[in-house]
Amino acid sequence: MADSPFSHAPVDPREKPILEKLIIIRDKLLLLKRDRSTYVKSQDVIPLYDQVTEQVHLLNDIRVENKLEQNRVDSVLDDCFQLISLFFLTIGRNNEAPAVYSLTSTILRLLEHVKEAAFYSYKDLVSIEQTLKKMETTLEQGKETYSPALVNLLHNRLQICNNLLNDLREYIKTISPELSPTWEKLVSILRSTAAANTKSKFNAAEVEGFRTQLDEIKATMKDGHFLAEDNTVPSGQELVVGLLERCLKWCGIVLEKQGNIDERFQETYDKLVEVRNHLEKLQITQAWSLRETDLFEWQRRLDRVDDSRRDGNFWDEEGRPADLHAQRTLLYLLRRSYAFIYHLLINSEPVSEAMLPIYNQLQTLRRCLIEVKKSGGVSNPRELYPYSMKLNSIDNMRVDGKFQIGKDIPEGQGVVIGLLSECYDLAYELRTAAEKEDDSA
Repeated sequence: MADSPFSHAPVDPREKPILEKLIIIRDKLLLLKRDRSTYVKSQDVIPLYDQVTEQVHLLNDIRVENKLEQNRVDSVLDDCFQLISLFFLTIGRNNEAPAVYSLTSTILRLLEHVKEAAFYSYKDLVSIEQTLKKMETTLEQGKETYSPALVNLLHNRLQICNNLLNDLREYIKTISPELSPTWEKLVSILRSTAAANTKSKFNAAEVEGFRTQLDEIKATMKDGHFLAEDNTVPSGQELVVGLLERCLKWCGIVLEKQGNIDERFQETYDKLVEVRNHLEKLQITQAWSLRETDLFEWQRRLDRVDDSRRDGNFWDEEGRPADLHAQRTLLYLLRRSYAFIYHLLINSEPVSEAMLPIYNQLQTLRRCLIEVKKSGGVSNPRELYPYSMKLNSIDNMRVDGKFQIGKDIPEGQGVVIGLLSECYDLAYELRTAAEKEDDSA
């Protein structure tokens, strides 16, 4: 496989044995990732994690005087940590330090793209801020358990993410409360226009509709300014007016291109559309079909395209830059795909993949029982028999109070048993309510 996108500076001869060992570990991780014949277990992953941290300690001893060195060793090491991180999610150990690594990589990419794009909503920042705080808590809890080298590395990555987040907050803090709704609306229109531009069948009427909304927003301006209710000029004019002009220009370009990208970048476009479409499907089927380690190759594909840019733009084989339409189209697909990976990672349940079939069945039962409750309950306790039978069949799978898969006791017992108890409570409430109605009748 291709290495992670790092600089490939010459490797110090003292580091070559470390590189060779890391390549072997990475190959083992990739083989484990591809093996669908059985569930991944903690005992499959932890020894490989220990081997990687051993190489990190050896590397740190060599780089005492040059800790910022970046070469192929770091590239392969990043692959190893990415894979181990995704394996920790796969085995349900989401709230442990190694699981944080892959998410920091995705958030860092997202924040860099958001800063470059210079348009985003407030809720984008809130979501990432909450995720970073949760990750910091996870690291704090794991600092006594996991390698100090890994914990320090992750703390540094989180600090970089927080610094970028602060820069993004600073950028939009000048937008007054009066202009915030307009800013949010423009962000939504720009994203919707970009999405319409990449649909398999281009719909000009849809984009015309966005341009009509922009014209209506522009019509509310007076003398080139948005005014507050008291006719004062609220702060943030430069940002909001600039985004409005950007939206109008983009609508015009999209309508002119009619969904057709410069043929020089068609191959890159097709690759990114494939990734975007696959990740979008995973958003829908995540609970039933996602093994978190599958995200590794999709993220690497995105990273390679992202790191092929120079000065923020894409270049053809003859060294000519992409036009504005091709550049923005490809950047939208990149950013959308990174956002999908981010949401898939933060929505990963702290349950081993071995337990996911049971967990998913209980989630479905819970949703059904909640819907029954919302619709007024049942008229007769007998209507609950199918739910009770299913709950009992799942409960009977436990051995000494725990769910076992073969001889293994997978991670996520507390979450699954808690969900089972919640389903029992919902069924009991519905049964009690139905019995009371029978008695009163």
